[in-house]
Amino acid sequence: MSKEKIYIFDTTLRDGAQTQGVDFSIDDKLKIANALDNLGVDYIEGGWPGANPTDTEFFQKINKLKNSTLTAFGMTKKTGRSAENDPGLSALLNTNSPAICLVGKSWDFHVDVALEISNQENLENITDSTKHFVNKKKEFIFDAEHFFDGYKEDKDTTLKVLKAVINSQVDCFIFCDTNGGTLPSEVKKIIKEVKELYPEQHFGVHFQNDNGCAVVNSMVAVELGITHVQGTINGYGERTGNADLCTLIPNLSLKQNYETINLDSLKKLTQTANHIAELVNVKIDSRHPYVGSSAFTHKAGLHASGMAKDSSLYENIDSKLVGNFT
Repeated sequence: MSKEKIYIFDTTLRDGAQTQGVDFSIDDKLKIANALDNLGVDYIEGGWPGANPTDTEFFQKINKLKNSTLTAFGMTKKTGRSAENDPGLSALLNTNSPAICLVGKSWDFHVDVALEISNQENLENITDSTKHFVNKKKEFIFDAEHFFDGYKEDKDTTLKVLKAVINSQVDCFIFCDTNGGTLPSEVKKIIKEVKELYPEQHFGVHFQNDNGCAVVNSMVAVELGITHVQGTINGYGERTGNADLCTLIPNLSLKQNYETINLDSLKKLTQTANHIAELVNVKIDSRHPYVGSSAFTHKAGLHASGMAKDSSLYENIDSKLVGNFT
């Protein structure tokens, strides 16, 4: 029986750049993109062209990727402009990236307070932007910012955003836990309800890790039929970070038996994690699952005695599967 494919969307170069103390140079971004491409993630979100000079230059210099789909990130058009005349959307098209990921508000509280526009204006901005890229034959991914909080606070408004984007032929609709406070039980309830409304739609998830549940929430979502997960290498990101792909990918591949990156590439995971950590200049915690220097080490005593007989007595996987030889 073939394994179900789960698409890995890496946002280290965009969301990971929000990590406190991290400031990517062009060279850093190009090297990280190359490492991610060699690892074999499905999508590499390269940044927000037009929003800052570094990201704009990156998209001008990046070579064609071998394994991954380069993705440009941006936000929906501004109120008062058409999608065709919005500078932000034009900057995304000018990158010639095959995939576009736009973020839009799906919580009425943010629409009112952060954007200071009406729900109807927000809905029009989202719909027009979606149709714009679909008509341009771009693979289109929509990040529904604050989806879970919006659903809990005002389900009807959030579902209107969902319906509008799906009706506009989005390729993948992403449920975002932008504040990082949603619990696994809430993820299970909400995703189950939404998937019953749109059983044929391709959905994904994006979890921040503020409550420590980003990886678990992603795994719960996949068990419910989600086929696209977003995250960062080593869990980099704003505040407490994003879903950590260095934990999530092995869990999906080795524990839940899904297809993510191929198993030969998985053996490069520890090397890739350390290489990117050096470029980011943020050291990996020695106790990091799978890729940490202590993940497969044992002090003298009962564990060491058992390990001398059979490593599976005290290790949940063969460390060689993730390339950790420490």
